[in-house]
Formats: sequence, structure tokens, C-alpha cells
Amino acid sequence: MTAPRVGVYPGTFDPITNGHLDIIQRACRVVDKLIVAVASNAGKGPLFSTEERLAMVREDVAALKNNHGVAIEVRPFDSLLMHFAVDCGASVIIRGLRAVSDFEYEFQMAGMNTRLNPDVETLFLMASERCQFISSRFVKEIGLLGGDISSFVSPRVRQHIQSRCRIPERRED
Repeated sequence: MTAPRVGVYPGTFDPITNGHLDIIQRACRVVDKLIVAVASNAGKGPLFSTEERLAMVREDVAALKNNHGVAIEVRPFDSLLMHFAVDCGASVIIRGLRAVSDFEYEFQMAGMNTRLNPDVETLFLMASERCQFISSRFVKEIGLLGGDISSFVSPRVRQHIQSRCRIPERRED
């Protein structure tokens, strides 16, 4: 009997977007168990705390309609990704690619990870056509400026962003 194939999908998820959810659902087609690993990444200056991001990811993952019967866990991590993967029993790292510009960085990262642990493969999934342009950074910028982000994130995440990014009303004096 073969051991279950465990995959890790790491990211900052600040915030989780429909693009991330697309990759999560598609990753469920190729692994038996998926761990969505929410990185602390304090150096990136996230809008949301690790705890808030974990809660948003858990909410969105719980609402998925089709995860192909795959168990999905959401866990925080603040260590070297390869150490985390080994601790989880993962044999696959899932990475999403939106554009050619993502590939160079991801290719270098995959090479470094292979040097650190050749037993863990990196699997690249191309973003679906409808999600290729979505990035957490753009979602935050649009939300901060009061734009409509409803097509980029779930209604739950939109509420979190709107409450965090409230722009004070201008007063006419």
C-alpha cells in the first residue's frame, strides 16, 4: 500500500484571493492531503496578522464546494519551507504561477529547495485564465483606495479588507 501523497501549498495569503483558492482546488486533484501553510513573513509587512490570515484561509477553505475528497489543513509556519514540509510528511510543494515573471523566481526557489531536500518535488500549477492577474498586493491596494474587490476575493475576505482599509470620510469645512 502506498503512503498518502501529502502536498504543501505555502504562501503569505495576505489576503487569500480567488486565485489562491483556484490553486488549492486544483492541487486537490494531485495530492491525497493538502496543507495550506500560512507564512508569518513579518518582513513583508503584512496587512493582517498571522492569526487573522489563518482564520481567513480556514473560512475560505471550509467553504470550498469541491476538494475532491482531499483533506485540507491550514497551518502556520515560520521556518524553512523544506523543514516544514518534512515535519508534515510532505513529498510535494505546490506553487502557483500567474505569469512568466513569476517563473524565474519560482524556478530558482525550486532549485534551492531540491538542493536542500531532493525527496520533495515542486509542482507548478498555472493560474486559471480568470485568475492570472489577481495578486494579494493589488487586492490590498484596490481595497485601500475604496475600489471594488468583490471579483478577486470571497465575500468574507472582502469584509475583512473593507473593515481594515476604511478610508476616513472627507470633511467639507
